Amino acid sequence: MTSSLFTGPRVLFLGLLSSLALVFITLASPLRAHEVLPAIADMTRDGDRLTFSVDANIEGFLAGIDKSAVTDTDTAPQAARYDALRALPPQEIAAEFTAFFPTMAEGIMVMANGQALPLVLESVTTEPVDDPEVPRLSTFVFAADLPGGADSVTVGWDRSYGGLVLRQQGVDQPYDAFLQGGATSDVIALGGGNAKGTVATFFSYIPTGFDHIVPLGLDHILFVLGLFFLSTRLAPLLWQVSAFTLAHTITLALAALGYVTAPASIVEPLIALSIAYVAIENLFSRGLSPWRPVIIFGFGLLHGLGFASVLAEFGLPEGQFVPALIGFNIGVEIGQLSVIALAFLCVYKAQDYSAAGTRSITAAAAYLLAVVVLLAMLVPLAAYAPGWTGDLLPVMATFAVLLGLCAVAVNVGRYDSYSDIVAQPASVLIAIVAIYWVVERVFL
Repeated sequence: MTSSLFTGPRVLFLGLLSSLALVFITLASPLRAHEVLPAIADMTRDGDRLTFSVDANIEGFLAGIDKSAVTDTDTAPQAARYDALRALPPQEIAAEFTAFFPTMAEGIMVMANGQALPLVLESVTTEPVDDPEVPRLSTFVFAADLPGGADSVTVGWDRSYGGLVLRQQGVDQPYDAFLQGGATSDVIALGGGNAKGTVATFFSYIPTGFDHIVPLGLDHILFVLGLFFLSTRLAPLLWQVSAFTLAHTITLALAALGYVTAPASIVEPLIALSIAYVAIENLFSRGLSPWRPVIIFGFGLLHGLGFASVLAEFGLPEGQFVPALIGFNIGVEIGQLSVIALAFLCVYKAQDYSAAGTRSITAAAAYLLAVVVLLAMLVPLAAYAPGWTGDLLPVMATFAVLLGLCAVAVNVGRYDSYSDIVAQPASVLIAIVAIYWVVERVFL
């Protein structure tokens, strides 16, 4: 057998390098403590006056952060200013926002009868800072006088203000929409009758569920990969995914209906612990044990509570609760299946060479080329879609490391190389990251 570029010490070096890369990238973004959340605005008509009550993180507005370009305030150039504002007591932050609102109002559009309506700030309320590491929500109320005969409005605000959940109140079949990227609402009839139909609501919530997995749900991605690395056979994976899906569907529905609640301080560490468990069990199990689907079902109940926290940020339309919930859940499933499909595409040649006990320099080179191409995609991504870079980087790095491990496995030329060089090291890395998350979410 001829010598290989990837045998001996170089196998260990490349494996170690890949491991360090995955640990570094995933630990760099374990929690979203300074996450940019969408604002939620409730619109109410009272005679000829239209009032908007907005729940939002006003420190981001005051700091001048472009909320469409970042998903975490720590990555914004104005991060220091934001953190300083976070430390202000309620009276001072309210005073700052009151002085700032005329400037902000220039980026808020409320149109009726073809004209922009002047906006007046009525109040600002905020809470004391309990934890500087958790986004603080405030409520500000502004209003506009409607011109005579106005029976509809359109609403929107500047792209830099980020996402806006707009909800009409006090009418039958109210308008409810998530406006993103500087989008403007549809024409909203002030008398009601604006609610989306069942089909439109269903499809509008699918992307929200998908985004929560890819790219925002790195913890859920690692959990799914932990299930994937148990076995090379399809049946064990189907049993696990089915148990997980059924469980998180149950708790997602119960939590969305208000029957089940649990604080994030408990749910998030337990989710991280579940990731560590499945990854560690992969190291000691030779296949699907009778109790593993039951345990996965229990973990799925926890993850369902995590999914429900996302819906809490957006809210579900009262008249279309069921289609919205189903659409969100299907989006989550599509995201999970996408992760599994991508993982399979990454490893299937490594599995083939492992089963045959053969190696291929050509396949190894192809895997390494895939790593280079994947990471090179970060350059145009950073240039043309900087707001996505922070979210996609950990996901892309995870799959880049998986491809790197496969490059080693296809070129060692022995049986079980997939298990020894890909599945088990990947499980170790997942366990390390998850254990770090447990510690961080409990103690840091």
